[in-house]
Amino acid sequence: MLGYWLPSTTTISERARRHYGVEARLPIDGVVLTFDDGPHPEGTPALLDALARGAAHATFFLVGEQVERRPELAARIAAEGHEVGVHCHRHRNLLRLGPRAVRRDLDRAAALIADAAGREPHLYRPPYGILNRAAVEEARRRGWRILLWSRQANDWSGRATAESIADRITANAKPGDVLLLHDADFYSAAGSWSRTAAALPEILARLRARGLEPVLP
Repeated sequence: MLGYWLPSTTTISERARRHYGVEARLPIDGVVLTFDDGPHPEGTPALLDALARGAAHATFFLVGEQVERRPELAARIAAEGHEVGVHCHRHRNLLRLGPRAVRRDLDRAAALIADAAGREPHLYRPPYGILNRAAVEEARRRGWRILLWSRQANDWSGRATAESIADRITANAKPGDVLLLHDADFYSAAGSWSRTAAALPEILARLRARGLEPVLP
């Protein structure tokens, strides 16, 4: 049983990430903007509009049950040149799921995302960044890269503000950072996406002032 849970240590251990082939930073000159938990009927369009105005691209880790409700938003993400990845079908801590449940969840999510976006996803990030052995094995079998993050903004919190989000996500940002944000509030504080959307122009400005261009992984 311990071996089944050990991949969860990749959230805090660089050694574990190397062992399981999990990435949190990338060998690039820019940074990677990522958004979890969508698509959301208000949050995703607001973030896409802000990205378009800022001429920036991002990676969206999508939730299958939300794609099923709003496939047109997954299609828009892909059509506007952003990357789509698999987050899950239902947003659950994988330490509570056995191998069969993990496989079913990823099967459903991958099929829905591929159908809506018009292309097969190749990136994977589990809910809360918590992996188990079954998830790692499924990702390897499908040829997915597992991408966590190196910086987060806690934008899911009800206490977050646009200023705190921009401050936290850009403080000491450096080349290769993977930045975690959210475009939905299904699994977090109500309305949290609106503060992320408000912060995004300032985030882009601060990153570019340091010579850090958002790129796709």
